[in-house]
Amino acid sequence: MSDTRSYARFDEHYPDGPFDLAAALAMFRNGRDAALGTEVGQLMDRATAELDAQRLADHMPSVGDPAPMFTLPNATGRAVSLGQLLASGPVVLTFYRGLWCPYCNLAQRALQQHLPEITELGASLAAISLQGPDDSLTMAERNNLEFEVLSDVGGTVSKSYGLLFTLPRYLRETYEKMGHPLPAFNGTEDWTLPIPAAFVVDRAGVVRFRFADPDYTRRADPADVLAALRSSATSPRPGSQLDRPGD
Repeated sequence: MSDTRSYARFDEHYPDGPFDLAAALAMFRNGRDAALGTEVGQLMDRATAELDAQRLADHMPSVGDPAPMFTLPNATGRAVSLGQLLASGPVVLTFYRGLWCPYCNLAQRALQQHLPEITELGASLAAISLQGPDDSLTMAERNNLEFEVLSDVGGTVSKSYGLLFTLPRYLRETYEKMGHPLPAFNGTEDWTLPIPAAFVVDRAGVVRFRFADPDYTRRADPADVLAALRSSATSPRPGSQLDRPGD
């Protein structure tokens, strides 16, 4: 397969200054079919429905479960472990699809927007994708991220969190045409991705919050992440588990 990677930027479409993540995601979602074509949009919706039917959430760590431990390289290649991060306080983990995904860029920018509040609560933040450190570095630089951006090449950590899935064959040509050849970005032969997700892990390594949605256009609300951090700081009991509304 030829390397058809596109590093197109969407900066002109991202909000300037503080923004509401849900509103920004909805704006991109509402314009998706006009930008990509109705047929492509229908294929993506079909894939989302099929992924939803797999009920991967049944295999993810739930609130009150121990979080799978890991060590991954950051954007400069330095090894970062969950244990190291937890030594300083609670950790927010966010799993995203890749540099090429505008919804992912929006979600990371929203978390960066709230990073001062996260650190004031004694917590740290780490973003994880399947792409290599070079693209993780580009992700951090383009979005001015001041938290760890980690590379889970091969998807071992994403799989341990129950998030890994294989892109349907009927979408692969479409992804290549859009400049999103996953094997080239991820450095493997696999067409795999993580379901976008967020976890809050307390200092004891216990999951206090979970959000995971097969619909890639939806992401955890930073306000809910902050509420979970505050709750875990004041109570030893698990907080409320949050998946998608209605789940």
